[in-house]
Amino acid sequence: MLPHLHRLGIDPGAIDVVFLTHFHGDHTLGLPSYVLHRAFVARTPFTIVGPAGVEERLESLFRASWGVDWEVIRGDLQLTYREAGERGTVAGIEYETVQLDHGTSGCTGYRLRIGGRLLAYSGDSIASPPLDRLVEGAEVAIVEATSPGAPYSHLSWEEAHALRDRHPGTRFLFVHVYEGTLDGAVTDLEVVDV
Repeated sequence: MLPHLHRLGIDPGAIDVVFLTHFHGDHTLGLPSYVLHRAFVARTPFTIVGPAGVEERLESLFRASWGVDWEVIRGDLQLTYREAGERGTVAGIEYETVQLDHGTSGCTGYRLRIGGRLLAYSGDSIASPPLDRLVEGAEVAIVEATSPGAPYSHLSWEEAHALRDRHPGTRFLFVHVYEGTLDGAVTDLEVVDV
């Protein structure tokens, strides 16, 4: 996460809030180096919003990453955690959540009001009515589309395109594409103007 932010010219210290959808490794393992940067370089406050248990889960991850030094690092870090409720406001961003189906633990999808616009972000999910509720009326939807066929607990390419077809007024950006080329997919390290 941190090297990619630098490559894209994004200041890691300018991020006020991180919305975490679930605790799977491909969604959390970039955070240890990011918080280290925030502790040592960009000493500005930020919040991580996530599902129930977010503080306990991430503090365990950071202790596993940095060992006994985590207590010293944590002392220099202006990090707060917030468990995502049904709706709220953090760092000036209004959000509401939609619980999505993903594996046994589920996933928290977010509907974010940013600059008067509605952005939907799914994290990972199967095709389901809650996923349709998440993207309903959004101007932009960032949705995973793992692979063709029937990937376990993820959206297939065919399901992603069907979702897009059901919501023609929404611009879809497909992510979490494991291999191959999918119409509407965001290319690695691509900055997308929305």
